Amino acid sequence: MKSPLLSLPGAVPAEGVDEGVAAHYGDLFREQRALADGAGFVDLSHRGVVAVTGEDRLSWLHLLLTQHVSELPVGEATEALILSAHGHIEHALYLVDDGTTVWAHIEPGTQEALLAYLESMKFFYRVEVADRTADFAVVHLPAGSIAEVPDGVVVRETAHGRDLFLPRADLEAYAEKAGPAAGLLAYEALRVEQHRPRLGFETDHRTIPHELGWIGTAVHLQKGCYRGQETVARVQNLGKPPRRLVFLHLDGSEVHLPPHGTEIRVADEGEDGRKIGFVTTSVRHFELGPVALALVKRNVPVDARLMAGETAAAQEAIVEP
Repeated sequence: MKSPLLSLPGAVPAEGVDEGVAAHYGDLFREQRALADGAGFVDLSHRGVVAVTGEDRLSWLHLLLTQHVSELPVGEATEALILSAHGHIEHALYLVDDGTTVWAHIEPGTQEALLAYLESMKFFYRVEVADRTADFAVVHLPAGSIAEVPDGVVVRETAHGRDLFLPRADLEAYAEKAGPAAGLLAYEALRVEQHRPRLGFETDHRTIPHELGWIGTAVHLQKGCYRGQETVARVQNLGKPPRRLVFLHLDGSEVHLPPHGTEIRVADEGEDGRKIGFVTTSVRHFELGPVALALVKRNVPVDARLMAGETAAAQEAIVEP
C-alpha cells in the first residue's frame, strides 16, 4: 500500500519489499541522528497488520508460536516466530495484547501466507483472525520520544521505541504533529547497529533461530510443544547452529555498499577462497560509517579478515561460535 506520506517534501520512495513508504526525506544522516536522539517518527505503514480476537486467542497462539504467550500481560510487547516442521523460520510476529485483541505487525506481503496458516489451525478454538492492514498503519516512535499517542491507539513499547497501530485514516494528521519524519533507511541503520535481525533479510529458507540470536527474545525454551520445537531443542541441548550472525565494519573507502546476498570470503584465501557466508543488510551509519549484518559459517575464526565481495570487512561476533 502506498503511503500518503510519500507526498512530504523530499520523500524518496523505498524499493523492493519496502516499496510504498519513504526510504528517506532528503537527509539520511540527519534523520538517523533525530531517531537516535528520540525525535521524529518512522512511517512503517507498508507492514502487514494481523489481529486475533476471541476468548482462546492467547492459549491458541501459545500452541503455534515459539514464544510463551498464554499468560501475556495486557500491554506487554513480545516477539515470536512460526517455524516449519524442520525448525526453519517462516514468519516473525511483533505482538501486543490490548485485553481483547492480539495485534501483530509482520513483514510486508507476508500476511496472506500467515493468515492461511493460522486459519488452517483454528479447529474448535474460539478465535477469529483478520488482516487489518487496510485499516491500520504501523508508526514507529524512537526510544526516548515524548511524542503524544492519540487516545485509543494500541501501542507496542520496547527498549527500541514504540510501535503504534494507528488508524490508517489518521496517518497524515498524526504525521503533522509527530515530525520530523525519518525514512526507512534511517530506521534500518539503527536496526543494524542494534544487531536486530529481520525476516527476509537475515533469513533464508534454511535459517534456524539460534543462528540469529533469536533464542530468548523470540523463542522461549521452557514452553510446550510447537511446530519445529524438536530442532530448537536439539540444537540448544546437543549442538550448535551451522551459521552465526555477525556485525561487519566495512571499508569506508568503497563508494558502494555490498548489497544483500553478496558473498563473503576469508581475505587471506584470496579471490578463489571458499564462500563462507553472505551479507544480509548493509547500511551507512551516521557515526559508525558503512556497516552490515551477515551470516557466516560457525567455524570461521572471529578474528578472520573478511571480504564482502570486493569490500574489506572486520567482524564482531553477535552469535558466539
